[in-house]
Amino acid sequence: MATEPTTGRTAAGAGAGAGIVLLTLASGQFLMTLDSSVMNVSIAQVAEDVGTTVTGVQTAITLYTLVMATMMITGGKIGTMIGRRKAFSIGCVIYGAGSLITALAPNLGVLILGWSVLEGLGAALIMPAIVALVASNFAPDGRPRAYGLVASAGAIAVAVGPLVGGAVTTFWTWRLVFAGEVVVVAAILVLTRRIQDAVPAARSRIDLVGVVLSALGLGVAVFGVLRSSEWGWVRAKPGAPGIGGISATLLLIVAGLLVLRVFFWWQARRVARGQEPLVDVTLLHDARLVGGLVMFGFQFLLQAGLFFTIPLYLSVALGLSAFETGLRLLPLSVTLLLAAVAVPKLWPRASPRRVVTVGLVALLAGIVSLILALDLGAGPEIVSVPLLLAGLGVGALASQLGAVTVSAVPDRLSGEVGGLQNTSTNLGASLGTALAGSVLIGALTTSFLLGVEDNPAVPDELAATATVQLAGGIPFLSDAQLETGLAEAGLPADQVDAVVEENAAARIDGLRTSLAVLAVLAAVAVVLTRLLPTEPAGGREPEPSA
Repeated sequence: MATEPTTGRTAAGAGAGAGIVLLTLASGQFLMTLDSSVMNVSIAQVAEDVGTTVTGVQTAITLYTLVMATMMITGGKIGTMIGRRKAFSIGCVIYGAGSLITALAPNLGVLILGWSVLEGLGAALIMPAIVALVASNFAPDGRPRAYGLVASAGAIAVAVGPLVGGAVTTFWTWRLVFAGEVVVVAAILVLTRRIQDAVPAARSRIDLVGVVLSALGLGVAVFGVLRSSEWGWVRAKPGAPGIGGISATLLLIVAGLLVLRVFFWWQARRVARGQEPLVDVTLLHDARLVGGLVMFGFQFLLQAGLFFTIPLYLSVALGLSAFETGLRLLPLSVTLLLAAVAVPKLWPRASPRRVVTVGLVALLAGIVSLILALDLGAGPEIVSVPLLLAGLGVGALASQLGAVTVSAVPDRLSGEVGGLQNTSTNLGASLGTALAGSVLIGALTTSFLLGVEDNPAVPDELAATATVQLAGGIPFLSDAQLETGLAEAGLPADQVDAVVEENAAARIDGLRTSLAVLAVLAAVAVVLTRLLPTEPAGGREPEPSA
C-alpha cells in the first residue's frame, strides 16, 4: 500500500513552493491541450511541408486522439506502480522527444511517429499523474483552487491555440510551436524536483490482458465516434462502410462497448482472485466519483462542441483569419480563468453541486444567446457575450470537478482516478466534436437542398443534380470557396449567386441546429448535477441523491 505524503507543503497547500508546483502541473496540462488546437489551424501548411494531403494530417490528428484515449487508464496505473512524479517525468521525456521529432518531420510517417504516437503516449503518462500530484501536494481545502487552475490551463490552451497557431503559421512556420514545446518540457523537468509524491505501492505485474481489453474497447469506440461525420451515426452514408445499411460508426461503438464490458468483467475477476487489477472497478461503486466523471464528460463534450462550431462561424462564414479567430476567442479565456480562481478563493466552502449547476446554467445561457444572435449579416462581435458566459461556466466547473473525483477515494488511488478522469474527458471531447460536426453537416445539407429546390433562380435540373450528388453531406464552405468552385464548373453568374445565397442561409441553419443540440445536452447536464455532493472536498458529505 502506498503511504500518504506528509510534507509541510501538503499541509499548507500554499506558499512559493506550492506556487511552483502549481505552475509546473498547469504548464504540463497546457502543453497537452495546445497541440490539437494548433494543428487544427495549421493543417494546410503542415500537409504541404510534409508532402501529404489534408486527409493525411487529419489521420494524424485522429491517431493522436486515439492513442491518448486508449492509454489513459494504463498510464494512470503505471503512475501508481512507479510513482506519479516519476511517471510525470518519463511522460515529459517521451512527449519532448515526440515534439522534437514532429518539429523536424520530413514526411507524414515521421509526423505520426512523433506527434500521434510519442506525444500521445507521453500525454497518457502525464495527464493522470497531474491529477494525482495535485492530491499529493495540496491539502483538501486547497485542491479546488489547484484543480481549477490546472484545468483552466488546458481550457485556455484550447482558446489560445488558434491564436498561437495562426500567428506562428502565418508569420513563421508551425514547426516552431513544437520546437518551443521541447524548451518548455525541459523547463518542466527541471521544476519537477519541487513536486512531492507519495511512496509508490509495492511493485506488481501490470495486467496485460486488461491493457489490451481497455485499449481495444476504448480505441474501437472512439474511432467509430471520430468517423461519424463521414460514415453517419446509424444509417451508412453513400459510399461509407457498413453492414445491411447500418453505419460502421454504430457497429464500432457497440463493439467497443462490448469489449469494455468484458474488460470490467476481467477486472472484477482479478479482484475476486486477489490479483492486482489494471483499475479497481469497485471505485465505480462510489456515487460521487461516478457523478464527477459524468460531469467531466459533459464539460468536455460541451467545450469541444463550442470550440468546433464557433471557430467555423468566424473563419468560414465570416472569413476571419486564424489569428483573428483566435483573438475573438480570448474573452472565454479571461472569464474562464477568473471563475476558476475566484470561486475557490471567495467561496471555499461552496457546495460543488451548486457551483457546477450555476456554471452549467451560464454555459447554457451562452449557447442560447449565440443561437439567438446568429443571423445572416451578423458580424464577429456577436460571439463576445456568449463566450464570456461560456468561460464563466467552464471555469466554475473546472474549479470543482477535479476535487470532487479525487476526494471520493483515498489519495493512494488518485492515479487510477486520474486515468478514469482523463478517459472521461477524452471521450467527452471526441463525442462533442463528432456530434457537433455531424449535426452541423446534416442540418446544413437538409437546409441547402430544400433552399435550392424552392429557389426559382436555381433550375430544376441543377437542384435535382445537387440532391443526388450531395446526399452524403455538404462541405462547410465559405462563399468565396463556393463561388470559385461553381464558376469553374461553368455555372452562369445568376445561378452562382443564388446557390451561394442558399449556402449562406444553410450555414446559419446548420450552426443553429448544432448549437441547439449542445444546449439540450447542457440542460441534461444541469439535471444530472444531482449526482454531485453538496459539501466541498474535505467536508463531511452526505450521500448525493440519485
